[in-house]
Amino acid sequence: MSPTATTATPPIDWDLAVSTGHRLLRPGPVVPRAEAEATVQRLREQAVAAEAHVRALTGLDDGRAPEPAHVVDRPGWVSSAAAGLRLLVPDDFGEPPGGGSGAARRFAARTAGVQAGVALGFLGSRVLGQYDPFGGDDPDRGRLVLVAPNVVAVQQALQVSADEFGMWVCLHEATHRLQFSAVPWLRDHFAAEIREFLVAASADLDTVLGPLGRLPAALRTVRRDGLSDTIGLISLLQSPEQRAAMDRLVALATLLEGHADHVMDAVGPSVVPSVATIRRKFTARRQGGGLADRVLRALLGIDAKLRQYAEGAAFTRHVVDAVGMRGFNDVWTSPETLPTRAEIADPSAWVRRVH
Repeated sequence: MSPTATTATPPIDWDLAVSTGHRLLRPGPVVPRAEAEATVQRLREQAVAAEAHVRALTGLDDGRAPEPAHVVDRPGWVSSAAAGLRLLVPDDFGEPPGGGSGAARRFAARTAGVQAGVALGFLGSRVLGQYDPFGGDDPDRGRLVLVAPNVVAVQQALQVSADEFGMWVCLHEATHRLQFSAVPWLRDHFAAEIREFLVAASADLDTVLGPLGRLPAALRTVRRDGLSDTIGLISLLQSPEQRAAMDRLVALATLLEGHADHVMDAVGPSVVPSVATIRRKFTARRQGGGLADRVLRALLGIDAKLRQYAEGAAFTRHVVDAVGMRGFNDVWTSPETLPTRAEIADPSAWVRRVH
């Protein structure tokens, strides 16, 4: 089922989330107005050219002409991201049995709004682009958003060509757009997986004894085996139903991000001549940052997301090397041919199962 808009009493005060995110945004790089306008126009055009390259490499095609990107500033991204998230969060997420009082619900929504706003404010100064499968005027196409000041800031920090870096970023996001627009069932499947996870989480919130009851066993596991990321800690505190839903969601997100990361490099130097240099510098930048930045990244799960890029790209490379891009595209046949979380780590297992 496709996402629907929330009612007048959402579980998160999205207006407060947006205003909080806007207040916390860092100022973007200062560039002359003419240069800013030229950057916006270039990114819009590069999104069209990038999609043509992605179609040629991957074989994914929705039969429609590529469209320009929606280029925004940092506040524009916060507003766009909040609108997309609002469509995915069920109206009754986190609602106590019986619904609770109106005052308690409003207080909880405002608290959640501030928390969401802090995350949006942090990410709004860092996200280069985003494909929102549910945004835009056409629900079948979604919206490809590029954050111009962030693209410029990273390009300047890496000291690489503006034209080539812009194209490189567009290749990643154009891949995401084709993943959803060329695979008819993926959008609804993605929404259903998110909703199933949120419903499982909401049911567990009905009693504090749920996650607290699992805390001692989780701490014993951490002491015995260690812990590699935030997702690992979360999974230890989840019920079996939550863990199964999260495993499917993590596997799907890892596939989508890794496939896009593979494509943006595999298109090659004929399209982005300095692709190897950009990848090397960009990877080093991803892993850097001060202590406060690294702590926030860990709390928001960003470090876990960065591992998804690497693991998903490694899965994609292995499968493409084994059975070619046409064979890899069997992942898009149905939900049953998507790799499991275990198969992401063992691509040969997916090849054996599907081929």
